[in-house]
Amino acid sequence: MNISEIFIRRPVMTTLVMLGILLFGIVAYRALPVSDLPNVDFPTIQVSAQLPGASPETMASSVATPLERQFSTIAGLDNMSSTSTQGATAITLQFSLERSLDAASQDVQAAITAASRQLPPNLPSPPSYQKVNPADQPVLYMSLNSATLPLSTVDEYAETMMAQRISTVSGVAQVQVFGAQKYAVRVQVDPNALATRGIGIDEVQRAIEQSNVNLPMGTLFGKHQAFTLQANG
Repeated sequence: MNISEIFIRRPVMTTLVMLGILLFGIVAYRALPVSDLPNVDFPTIQVSAQLPGASPETMASSVATPLERQFSTIAGLDNMSSTSTQGATAITLQFSLERSLDAASQDVQAAITAASRQLPPNLPSPPSYQKVNPADQPVLYMSLNSATLPLSTVDEYAETMMAQRISTVSGVAQVQVFGAQKYAVRVQVDPNALATRGIGIDEVQRAIEQSNVNLPMGTLFGKHQAFTLQANG
């Protein structure tokens, strides 16, 4: 005698057992707890743009606004927020769960291209986007130091070798390098030599601007406050 024989010989009992299981399942399903704030990973893309020296107001009006106008036309966009700081703008785009992140990233790239004509012409590089939620915390920190190499050389190793290779690892969304030291050019002119050759200071300024990225503003950080400087030519 097997376990199924008793159910075959007693169809009434089998029906009652199945109805009891069905009723118990309905009652248990209605009693299941529902989380008001479920842990859902929404498709999120962060767009960033840099204009060194520009004030937060300039970044918001000249960079963030044209981009936001184009992003607002993307289908499936649920939420959009932007933050403008000194020389940088970050725009966070959150899409609906039904929207594919890869398809949304293609629409974001098309929107950036469409807005490029309205952006300032002196942007060092076009706006870039990353498939990452800025609210997520980093899961791994790596420290680089050297007792013999200068900080600029260590930064070059981190930027060109480690960061690029780590970013190609599957599952890595973003790699950031902190504490970087970049090269800077400082020009000191000799007024007597300029007068001897008949060269004006405006010509020197124009030659430097044509050969390098124009940085019209700067920031001095003090102990209690920060100052923003702008030179009017």
